Amino acid sequence: KRPEQSIASARASVMVYDDLNRKWVHIYHHSLNNTFRVVGRKLHDHEVVINCAILKALKYNQATPTFHQWRDNKQVYGLNFSSKDDAEVFAAAMLRSLE
Repeated sequence: KRPEQSIASARASVMVYDDLNRKWVHIYHHSLNNTFRVVGRKLHDHEVVINCAILKALKYNQATPTFHQWRDNKQVYGLNFSSKDDAEVFAAAMLRSLE
């Protein structure tokens, strides 16, 4: 069994430095360390485009029902979800991981 498992998955356009491509975005939970991270991959070749730790001080902003954003010390991340349902599932997992 792997110590890190996906707890949420959603399809979204990922925005980092105004770079807009469709990606799969996952929130991972590391059960041994009780840490979380967001991992985004391109759909066509699974290249990792986001690998961001979710730290307790992170400010997760649900700017609109389908556009959410947050920042770390390096950059601002934005997710434009393809559906409100995907956005709600992802936001719930993100907020749980920030508890």
